[in-house]
Amino acid sequence: MRVLETYIMRRTFAIFAVTLLWVLAIVWTTQVLTRINIVTSSGQSAATFFEIAALVLPAVIPIVIPFALGIAVAQTLSAMNTDSELIVITASGSPKTTVVRPILLIAAIASIASFAIENGVEPFARERLRALVSEARADLITSVVQEGTFQTIDDGLVIQISERLPDGRFAGIFLSDTREEATELIYYADTGATVQLDGEHVLVMQDGVVHRRNKTGNVSIIRYQSYAFDLAEFAPATSQINYLPKDRTLGFLMNPDPADPVYQNAPLAFAAELHRRLTDWIYPLVFALVGLAVAGDSRSFRESRIHPLITTMLIALFIRWEGFIVGNAAADSPAFIAAMYAVPLIAMAVCIWVIATNKRLEIPTRWTERIQEFWARRAVEPFLRRRSAPEGKP
Repeated sequence: MRVLETYIMRRTFAIFAVTLLWVLAIVWTTQVLTRINIVTSSGQSAATFFEIAALVLPAVIPIVIPFALGIAVAQTLSAMNTDSELIVITASGSPKTTVVRPILLIAAIASIASFAIENGVEPFARERLRALVSEARADLITSVVQEGTFQTIDDGLVIQISERLPDGRFAGIFLSDTREEATELIYYADTGATVQLDGEHVLVMQDGVVHRRNKTGNVSIIRYQSYAFDLAEFAPATSQINYLPKDRTLGFLMNPDPADPVYQNAPLAFAAELHRRLTDWIYPLVFALVGLAVAGDSRSFRESRIHPLITTMLIALFIRWEGFIVGNAAADSPAFIAAMYAVPLIAMAVCIWVIATNKRLEIPTRWTERIQEFWARRAVEPFLRRRSAPEGKP
């Protein structure tokens, strides 16, 4: 690799690494804060909190990598154009691959890393996270819930116990489940206890009734001698946890178990998740090509309408938004599966054509002029109101 290519790659990678760390820290913090109540309400240790925080990272990294790479490419090339470096490279007779090749190399490495994390690390992290949530909620019931107080375990899920018996069981259990809008479930039990079945924590209630009210207001009452809840998701306990498609490995998605209850209820969701795994890793390449198509050529300062970084992010956000839309629709209709591949591949084809023909991928001039006029009016109007206001009035 020549000196110029090494210089471009080193500069792009430095910005990519810094951007990835900062964006990842922001997104990761928001994800951790949504789960902090699991630790604080169940009296878990700091080690459990940090383990949960670490297990959230594999799900966040593949989403952040494309955006960090797009920002790095656009910012690097824009700065090189400002410093007239792109003009010098072009004037020296260097081919266009001098700029394209090092950036595509970083994009290829980022895509491979994204695929490896999403398919090799994330499913196992999700499985461990569910186990920790199960243990935390079991501890919530066994050690934290106070006698005679109502404790919110999850949104729409409240538990109350009347008494703790000397043998560790509970007496007078009340459990309200209003998580589903159309259904309200209220459980009463004379006694109960948390036990471990097949390695999973479950709450077993004995000698009680279930009051079920549907959206029409009708109430049905069912008596039971024993009823068990899986504390990981608070669903009726079975011999194993019912993992969602996103919790499954790539091998399982390619060859799902026909007896899996979740697969039986939503087979299209597994197909959509499989094809999402096979397309998401392409987006780092797509965003890198967008950055090259927007800011990869030298231009005069007078020609610039909007900063290339803003243009790159707007186009990248639109492409990713389209990908999310067709991905969600594929869970309901297999007709959208082909669109999951079409969105990134068409975007790549357009960017490659723009780069090969020395054109520019940018927002139309009339759009940018209208945006600039709009913001100019917004900036000038307060000043004009202050100038036209009578003396003594704001």
